[in-house]
Amino acid sequence: MQVLEQSFLGLAQAAVPLTLPARLVCGPEAEGDWPVDRIRARLIHPSTRAELIQQTWHEVVRRSQVLGEPWGTVAVAMIAPALHRVLARTARPAQVERAELEQEGLTAVACALAGVAGAEGRVDWELCRAADRAVHRLVYAARRHALHEAHELDERDVRIGRLTAPSAGPAVGEAEETDELSVLAGAVRARVVGLAEARLIARTRLGGESMARLAAEHGVHVRRLYRHRAAAEAHLADHLRQQLRDE
Repeated sequence: MQVLEQSFLGLAQAAVPLTLPARLVCGPEAEGDWPVDRIRARLIHPSTRAELIQQTWHEVVRRSQVLGEPWGTVAVAMIAPALHRVLARTARPAQVERAELEQEGLTAVACALAGVAGAEGRVDWELCRAADRAVHRLVYAARRHALHEAHELDERDVRIGRLTAPSAGPAVGEAEETDELSVLAGAVRARVVGLAEARLIARTRLGGESMARLAAEHGVHVRRLYRHRAAAEAHLADHLRQQLRDE
């Protein structure tokens, strides 16, 4: 979104700025041309009449389809304020980066531009709905993947689960690891971390498995995996501190 905004402002603030007729967004009494950033500001102003909004949108979309770039960039940037609202009200899972949601929404808008001019209703709403659907598909897929991953328990996950039941105590030489697994098991039972998060901590912190290998195994960027683990460990640390205070 930031790169898009910079490109858009570059077009609007160039020595010869990209412009649109002011009458599109202000009515037939307006004269001259305005830079596209000023057009966008007027477009999203609460006082702008609906028919002028749609008139402007149809012209922007027409130019993007007939003239190509840079009008495609302008069209996508025009919907950016609405896309920001879509992202703000979307509950983003920890394993999904905001940049991924932004990219998904922007791609959906760019694809929708090809056929939106002939659609019934408000053009901006059609573009916004396309972005909203794409963003929620990504969120839903991420949650389904996390749920699937949580059910693919390896032997260490089974040990974490078994620690919820009484046991005869740890074997000699395993006391420290078992105690750490007990902490993770308690955190899972208390819903401080999820089973998949406990699995990640156990495999990398206790089992010594490589984060890079796990990232490749699950098809995610290693930095995202590090952030995911750091967030889970922060929740776990807060939980343990609270337990110490309660004691």
